[in-house]
Amino acid sequence: MLRDCLDDKLESNVIDFLQSCQDPNGGYGGGPGQMPHLATTYAAVNTIITIGGERSLTSINRKKLHSFLLRMKDASGGYRMHDGGEVDVRACYTAISVASILNILDDSLIQNVGDYILSCQTYEGGISGEPGSEAHGGYTFCGLAAMVLINEADRLDLPGIINWLVFRQGIECGFQGRTNKLVDGCYSFWQGGVGAIIQRLHSTINKQLGLPDTFRYDDRTVEENDSSNSNGEQSSEGPSSPTQDLCHHEDEGIPNANQGYDFIQGPVSMKPLFNNIALQQYILLCSQEEAGFRDKPGKRRDHYHTCYVLSGLSICHYANTKDADSPPLGRDIVGPYNNLLEPIHPLYNIVLDKCLEAHQFFARSVILD
Repeated sequence: MLRDCLDDKLESNVIDFLQSCQDPNGGYGGGPGQMPHLATTYAAVNTIITIGGERSLTSINRKKLHSFLLRMKDASGGYRMHDGGEVDVRACYTAISVASILNILDDSLIQNVGDYILSCQTYEGGISGEPGSEAHGGYTFCGLAAMVLINEADRLDLPGIINWLVFRQGIECGFQGRTNKLVDGCYSFWQGGVGAIIQRLHSTINKQLGLPDTFRYDDRTVEENDSSNSNGEQSSEGPSSPTQDLCHHEDEGIPNANQGYDFIQGPVSMKPLFNNIALQQYILLCSQEEAGFRDKPGKRRDHYHTCYVLSGLSICHYANTKDADSPPLGRDIVGPYNNLLEPIHPLYNIVLDKCLEAHQFFARSVILD
């Protein structure tokens, strides 16, 4: 995301470590010899894809991983985080996300997941972790992203999600995770990611509202006259366009195999649902610490918040771009234009060019019997 790279030795060590965490029966544990868990499986797979390259991507035993995901499937339609663990929307998302990006998402994994997630949408409009609980930013992202990946987003009350989301950005400019809670830097992604996904669901939202699908986005491209950033500096070219010249591979026997890929190819048809400039100000002025990011002033930096705050910052940078190949204008970047981060795929939270490399790689073969 920072357009930096790991040295070869560190990359190799990370791949070796994650292989040692891969359970013989599928999935990844938090460390060598630990039980496989959906959260650590999601983290491991995203890390492997972020490293990229054949050695990294071939280290995943997709067939065993598919078996692990099936074992975590619950009769309710949801997923358990681990053997005997809790069933919640987070588990649904991590399972579906991993299966989707690895091209192993089939009907057996999708069955009744949509029913479970739908049962978790609350009267507020957001999505809770389990039926009867409170709407929460993390679970709303997980539920919405999973429903898009299984092509069932139209079953959710999308206007309800919008109504809940737009009231979660506080006077401090950051996002809160729940009603009447304090803002937290990590929700820059969890809530900001919901906004980024919603921007690509305009037709479905109009249909739910009974409106004609005639809205036209106010195009903003680098050819416009106002190409300076918030400091008055002229913008340079942004990150390369990762979707250019990429072949679309068709997958035999795997429904929904291209859902995540197709989603990011579609145009953005709505303006941002939150103030992306104000959120950047919270991130840079309140959440940033030297060499890392934190929840809020008074807290300490940590890897979790550094990851999700940076992901939220990337969402902010590209909030006004029309499609995946369009670099943002300087006026959408707080500070100098070289603050610009790489774009991420909002459904997976993986840098876009790495995500598309994985799509291309795993589209070559179908491993299911």
